[in-house]
Amino acid sequence: MVGAFQEAGVVVTGAGGGIGAALARRFAAEGARVVVNDLDAERAKQVADGIGGIAVPGDASAIVGDARDALGGTVDVYCANAGVAADGIAPGQPLDEKAWALSWDVNVMAHVRAAQELLPAWLERGSGRFVSTVSAAGLLTMIGAAPYAVTKHGALAFAEWLSLTYRHRGVKVHAICPQGVRTDMLAATGSAGDLVLRPTAIEPEAVADALLQGIEADRFLILPHPEVAAYHQARAGDPDRWLSGMNRIQQQWEEAR
Repeated sequence: MVGAFQEAGVVVTGAGGGIGAALARRFAAEGARVVVNDLDAERAKQVADGIGGIAVPGDASAIVGDARDALGGTVDVYCANAGVAADGIAPGQPLDEKAWALSWDVNVMAHVRAAQELLPAWLERGSGRFVSTVSAAGLLTMIGAAPYAVTKHGALAFAEWLSLTYRHRGVKVHAICPQGVRTDMLAATGSAGDLVLRPTAIEPEAVADALLQGIEADRFLILPHPEVAAYHQARAGDPDRWLSGMNRIQQQWEEAR
């Protein structure tokens, strides 16, 4: 697909490292003009400098306007990649309301806000592409990380809604749902990630490859770990059996701790 996005205006949030940086590099290699967004201005600049892109640091919820201006007025592809992972609930301890609020704001509402701002121009011209980095946790779940699992389900639901609502008007939507990816976020998952994610973890570049292949095939659901499709089918086909299996993993994790 070399050159498939020649001169396209692409925005990637959370692109100072990990999956976001890999997406930015891949789109740049395809000929795109890429805006690299990250809360960490220095990391955003380093990635942007390396690909001939434009660094637009700041909160992913509020950079669409600046990114559009940096691209000369047009965003063709928006990759809502920025995300946060929080542990969850601890019985007997105060509920971490801030962790839940942050997870909801970054993992879901940042996507909603971006779409709200992008859609008018996309619908007027009849084209636009929204890429949501969801995670397999949005199709399945993740032990020890209730806010992450719940809000990633929300991110997937919003991506689905965007697709079913606007696909006939030229808006393409893709949801990337990898399992473990060798990033700082995986390292931060601790023993739960070691048990569930690390054994099959892939490099961020493999996620970028899967996205470009999915775009070429015009697929909504992008599964860098193909086995996730079977897990998703098992979950839908027999929820009680699937939950029992996940509970066994939960027990293994508790015993290991």
